[in-house]
Amino acid sequence: MKVGEAIRAAAARLEMTSDTARLDAELLAAHLLGMGRSEMLLRAMADEAPHGLDALVERRLGHEPVAYITGRQEFYGLPFIVNPAVLIPRGDSETIVEAALAARPDARRVLDCGTGSGALLLAVLAYLPQASGVGIDRSEAALTVARANAEALGLRPQARMERADWHAPGWAEGLGGPFDLILANPPYVESEADLAPSVKAHEPHGALFAGANGLDDYRVLVPKIPALLAPGGVAVVEIGWTQAEAVAAIAAAAGMDARLHRDLGDRPRALELFRK
Repeated sequence: MKVGEAIRAAAARLEMTSDTARLDAELLAAHLLGMGRSEMLLRAMADEAPHGLDALVERRLGHEPVAYITGRQEFYGLPFIVNPAVLIPRGDSETIVEAALAARPDARRVLDCGTGSGALLLAVLAYLPQASGVGIDRSEAALTVARANAEALGLRPQARMERADWHAPGWAEGLGGPFDLILANPPYVESEADLAPSVKAHEPHGALFAGANGLDDYRVLVPKIPALLAPGGVAVVEIGWTQAEAVAAIAAAAGMDARLHRDLGDRPRALELFRK
């Protein structure tokens, strides 16, 4: 069987569980061939199909995300290592990177709260060669992934990954602040939210859920941001699309104004916070 035939057969099987069946099949086949999807489509469709595609399709039929199967996810044009210890970086979160780079292109010290795979911090540092940053996470397994990504992207000299939990006293001591730029993608999903099986069954719950209305971590983290910002500093915080007003109110009570940023789907995605 040729690559093209194998992809068509895999896509037909995946249609029962995936809205992106053809894309999933192509990504899985390209992974087995050891090349990018575009290269495969241009050069390899008439080659012999790779062994093992059926096994990967079976995993996808169980709602395992393609990114976990391949161990890779692109974010802001950069390749990231991912595994079930970290959330899969999503295109919507690129809004945070764009807002941060626009707000403080001169930043020299960056803090990323809840760094996970390191995607936000490393994407920003890739475009700010003058800057250094620290990514914090309470999960040592996540930090292992973030450090591997910093190494793979050649950003290890700029990026330091540290274990810290903003729920703990003194969590920010030793991080090297104050910071010109703070990034944060805290847990913000409601505890009873109806999530897709690929998310609920496979992605880390500790990085997803934040109480009945999804605001628990904002209530803890956001009031601590002003003390961590250098003069003129800015924080960019990801939010759920219904949470802009509530998180802006938390920021206002902490002495900060908020500017809303929308994602490509025109949904509220991030708040840029700065001292009043």
